[in-house]
Amino acid sequence: MGFWHSTFGLGLVAGLVIYWGPIIWHVVKIGGVLDTPKQTLFGEGEGPIYIEDTIHCEDLHHYLPANLLFTACEDTIETRMGWFPGVGHLEPHPPARGSIHVVDPQTFTSRRLEFENFEGSFVTHGIDVIEDPKHKGAVYIFAVNHLPNPEYFDVAEPVEGTLKGRSQIEIFHHVLQSNTVQHIRSIRHSLIRTPNDIVASSPTSFYVTNDHYYIDGYMRIVEILWPHAKWSSIIHVDVTDFKSTDATEGFKATVANEGLWNNNGLGHSRTDTEIVISSPAGGQLYLAEENTVNKTLSVHTTISFSTVCDNPSYYIDPYSTEDDDASGFVVGGISQHFTFPKTAKDPNGLDPVQIWYARPEPGTDKWQQKLLFEDDGARLRTASASVLIPIKPVDGKKKAWLFATGFMSKSMIAVQVEL
Repeated sequence: MGFWHSTFGLGLVAGLVIYWGPIIWHVVKIGGVLDTPKQTLFGEGEGPIYIEDTIHCEDLHHYLPANLLFTACEDTIETRMGWFPGVGHLEPHPPARGSIHVVDPQTFTSRRLEFENFEGSFVTHGIDVIEDPKHKGAVYIFAVNHLPNPEYFDVAEPVEGTLKGRSQIEIFHHVLQSNTVQHIRSIRHSLIRTPNDIVASSPTSFYVTNDHYYIDGYMRIVEILWPHAKWSSIIHVDVTDFKSTDATEGFKATVANEGLWNNNGLGHSRTDTEIVISSPAGGQLYLAEENTVNKTLSVHTTISFSTVCDNPSYYIDPYSTEDDDASGFVVGGISQHFTFPKTAKDPNGLDPVQIWYARPEPGTDKWQQKLLFEDDGARLRTASASVLIPIKPVDGKKKAWLFATGFMSKSMIAVQVEL
């Protein structure tokens, strides 16, 4: 009897180790438990350059036709510490009024755009920028806006199950080189629960991630720690009425993808129908193909990293040759995520970061990876988005300016890196 008990016990322990061991190791690795924060060193003229008036800008996009960077910023430290559903901050006072900025990568300066036809709170998160096909000197800007839910906060007793957030998507129009951005309309739907990032294929068609199913509570923690908690989703929105003043009308929303773990950032990729998706908790980028008929996304490639992966971008090498193409994906994130629950509401907290670059290894299905930048959080905090701006090669060396920002960074920075 004792033999069978001991054998069963050993088998049970072995089974638990086999099941939980890889999960625990993944959490330790991606959470940065064994990582020691470092600062990448740069030579004279290589940065870092701090971009003024770019406080808490979570996302960043390079609009290649005009060589301009677009970002949405929170502007004040106090509001982000109180209300930002993306990291579980759910105290919506004081009301936030974020902004949209255009950054010139040649002068390293930011230009704040003045809103037209847009009032109320604007709690910034993910954005996307695409060309206006009817006006070559203009763009559409899609932006997540995390609004508090009045059905929760403005009533004595909320109905059980009522979400604290009532986030929506804002669509803007901007004429390049002007100082204004015009609000076109808002999009709000029950499928868009916890929006994080957006990628648009046209002014009337875009995808948005729900990075979690739960907005708060212990189940949200389970979503981050347990690889099988694949409850996040990607929603496609087809806009049918640009003039609707009702945020719940004039569009159709459908589920484009389910079953990914903590899908988060979205980005344009190598072709018009390929989209890159990030999983911070998984430390992975997924490359997905868009079905242009039914507007679904099918993952065909996974790129794994050793750290948190936030908003991805794709760099197109303008100096590529048949033997040397530096085009690839850029992604960064918090390198010691296990400490973030302690620093999340500290205005002076330090959240170390790493930013990685990956490009295909010629003739294989593998990906070459390079650490472009790391910091202990003093120069750049949280590193949620980054893009590369090419520099003309000298002596055969390919370099670029890396522009990076974070949802809790005091400013965007630019540093020169070798690819």
